[in-house]
Amino acid sequence: RAFIPTMEAVMKNILVLAHDDCGQEARLQVAIDITRAIGGHLTCLDVAMTSLVGADFTGTFAGTAIMTEERQAEAANRAALKARLGREDISHTMIDAVGDAATCLRGAAKLADLVVVNRGLDDKSAYPNMFDLAGDMILEGRTPVFAVPEKARSIDLQGRAVVAWDGSNHAAAALRAAVPLLKLARSVTLFHAEDGSLALPLEEAATYLSRHGIHATIRREKCLMDRPGSVIMAEAMIEHAAYVVMGAFSRSRFLEAAFGGATQRMLSESPVPIFIVHQP
Repeated sequence: RAFIPTMEAVMKNILVLAHDDCGQEARLQVAIDITRAIGGHLTCLDVAMTSLVGADFTGTFAGTAIMTEERQAEAANRAALKARLGREDISHTMIDAVGDAATCLRGAAKLADLVVVNRGLDDKSAYPNMFDLAGDMILEGRTPVFAVPEKARSIDLQGRAVVAWDGSNHAAAALRAAVPLLKLARSVTLFHAEDGSLALPLEEAATYLSRHGIHATIRREKCLMDRPGSVIMAEAMIEHAAYVVMGAFSRSRFLEAAFGGATQRMLSESPVPIFIVHQP
């Protein structure tokens, strides 16, 4: 018989934002764990952020001083990360950029399979605004995003995974993209927060996963007085999930202008990392 090649979902190129802020340790360690687990290559993009300089200070002495300080801080950060990654025994590259973080990330993500950033930081006044940055990458980028809480210090990819399912194109895209990680999970739960939005049965998603050798458990929970985001977070805690997979929003509303409520809630408060995809 002639050899017939098969198409297999792969994930090898991981991109992480490097910047000396309170979320860096979380996103860096999760990115390292993912890279090691899949035998991939990690690219650290260190960005000296010009958006630190407000429009009123651009070109002024104060603005120049702030930008000089930012460049110096990131040079030191980059040197420390290079030394650290040299001890991690993973394939890696360190690159640097100057500019707006979202623009730099989008450019670097063109040949990435996954981008690791933070979800919204717990201190909402912290810089950079990670909620906005994650949202920009999800909506404007074309690469799956792993958004991690700032207190994360590792991720157990052999642990439990919860897939938030509503049958939308966004949820389906997230499910397909997450297959390489879901294959590593000890268990996978397909979960629907019942709010009347189910567009495709959970059983069809389970059948799709089974063809990849992933045998998922199906669970449903009525939202009642809770919003879907709260129900999904509760399920993640009940399951002791290592991470949640979800589409970028469940209804066609753009952050209830850009995101649906579930996405907004998860990006603001999720206690576990979120693998999230927006279907263009």
